[in-house]
Amino acid sequence: MNANLTLRAQTAISLANPSEVMARLRDHFIEHGTVSGTDDNWRVVFDIGVAEALAGEGAIRFSVAAADATSLAYLQWGVAEHVSEFAPGETPEIVWAGGAQPGAPLPYFREMRVLRATQITPRIRRMTLKGSDLERFSHGGLHVRLLLSPEKGVKPVWPVMAADGRQAWPDGPRPVARVYTIRCIDVDAGEVDIDFVLHEGHETPGASFAREADLGDVVGMIGPGGGELREADRYLLAGDETALPAIGRMLEEMPPGKKVIALIEIADNAERQELQTQADLDLRWLPRDGQAAGTTTLLADAVKALDLPGDDSLFVWTGCEHTAAREIRTYLRRDCGLPRRSNLVAAYWRRGVAGEVEEHD
Repeated sequence: MNANLTLRAQTAISLANPSEVMARLRDHFIEHGTVSGTDDNWRVVFDIGVAEALAGEGAIRFSVAAADATSLAYLQWGVAEHVSEFAPGETPEIVWAGGAQPGAPLPYFREMRVLRATQITPRIRRMTLKGSDLERFSHGGLHVRLLLSPEKGVKPVWPVMAADGRQAWPDGPRPVARVYTIRCIDVDAGEVDIDFVLHEGHETPGASFAREADLGDVVGMIGPGGGELREADRYLLAGDETALPAIGRMLEEMPPGKKVIALIEIADNAERQELQTQADLDLRWLPRDGQAAGTTTLLADAVKALDLPGDDSLFVWTGCEHTAAREIRTYLRRDCGLPRRSNLVAAYWRRGVAGEVEEHD
């Protein structure tokens, strides 16, 4: 972790039972960072920074530190969100000293404009978006949340920093939010590529944006977020077309010498893409050939057909429909005995449900 944690923020939160909330927070953060200290005075080291907590009479004092404004804001957001979650029945007042001021633009938000569009396959359209100051989006997560206009030609309001470290919304038309993967980023040029699956139907704001956007149209971008690959000797990357941008990017960034199996479910063979990598790649396309997305067991069956080691030599990354993700997660952990730290299974979408349903274990 970067030791240059020069940005800091502090808050004191009054609670009816601070020790109980402290204990619940500590147990939760053990899953996400390295915790040290006692129940009433602990410190957590995350990849993005450090959070410290001290329980006192009727309150908890928090201090967070990070190397950049985005990471600091994420730490503030996480503290506020989890204190509120772990103090049921209370509405704690949270006001931070330090960090972005209330009403200021979110440090992790950028306004972007459509630069160009490219049809990659019959069902995948790549939108290149242009913005400024994108370096922080090049690391710390593959995903972003795009904020799309609720209606063609209407510019929505953008969220701003709230006093508690979360997001506040000015009056005006709110955007529609959807999570996507940055397929490619060029920080110097100020460009990101986002691949959109051109889903059929009316409740498909992302697909509609990709089909109808004009050059110069404005979109908001929040991020980065989402899990990245962990260090391992071998990798299994498995997903449907919604995960193809992430798999493609991970393969391109994979160093030489790594052994990778990639299982990718697609509508049909016309959806195959040229994927570049320096790794030793075993790529297997799984075409549905007329069957609807989310109705087959192609991906889960392909994972189960592999001979997987039950140790840390392999890291498994999966992104797919909710039912398939649940089946794969159960198989990896219960049947294969893979430790939790050696796999990340994400439900990117759920059949029959519109909107964001992304779920990470």
